[in-house]
Amino acid sequence: MKKKFGIAIAAFAVLAVLILAQGCMVVTYPNEYTIIKQFGRIESIRETPGLSLKLPFIQTAESVENEVLLYDLAVSDVMTKDKKSMIADCFVLWEIEDPYKYTQTLSAQKSNAEFRIDTIVYNSLKNVISSLSQEEVISGRDGELTKAIMENIGDTLGQYGIKLLAVETKSLDLPDENKNAVYERMISERNNIAATYQAEGQEEAKEISNNTTAEIIVMQSQANAQAEEIIAKGEAEYMRILSEAYNDPEKADFYLFLRALDAAKTTMTGDNKTLIIDETSPIAQIFYSRGQ
Repeated sequence: MKKKFGIAIAAFAVLAVLILAQGCMVVTYPNEYTIIKQFGRIESIRETPGLSLKLPFIQTAESVENEVLLYDLAVSDVMTKDKKSMIADCFVLWEIEDPYKYTQTLSAQKSNAEFRIDTIVYNSLKNVISSLSQEEVISGRDGELTKAIMENIGDTLGQYGIKLLAVETKSLDLPDENKNAVYERMISERNNIAATYQAEGQEEAKEISNNTTAEIIVMQSQANAQAEEIIAKGEAEYMRILSEAYNDPEKADFYLFLRALDAAKTTMTGDNKTLIIDETSPIAQIFYSRGQ
């Protein structure tokens, strides 16, 4: 009997030690913070993954996320500056930047954090879109709208220990009943702008063409005047050389002889190369005088 009683006491002692050891050990995983509280007050925050200790029964441990989190906002109606309704479907990427503030202000409850995020992001989305026309909202989908929403929020969530990483719109569309009408109006406006640019381009092309034609005419006129001047100088030089030649008796006879040959060559056409001239002919006189 005593032996069984001793075994029971030993088993109870081992169980008590295990319970006590379990109450002392705290496991912190890589994707979480461990908040150690003592009598409801934050005693410490464990950020390094691994095993650590706490006081059993006196201290308690709570875990909060240490990773990027996603919150999907409910689809909602927003109104543009020109009083046009649009359907917005957004999501948010966020993380816990300060686990101490997060625990103090939101009791380390993710649902409380998502409620704050939903309220702040929706209000910012509504304010930004209400300051833009429907056309500006549609054309700002390439990132300008997201940037404006983030700037509008600023560091508002910092008071809760939350860091907002991104606000992205899955869809930002028109109600089905007026979607086609808006798109047709935007297409018409774009066509008018394109037509204006085309007309301006054609006008500029015409002006360039006219200027180029005028420049070509001026250049051709200058070239023709220069050519005529060169021809005139050449003819004057030719006449000067010819005058000098005729003033010199020796050169005059030679040039007369050459001219006689050219004249004789001109008269001989066809297959018959016989030249018959009268001795009184000026050509015959030149040849006759040269022969003497």
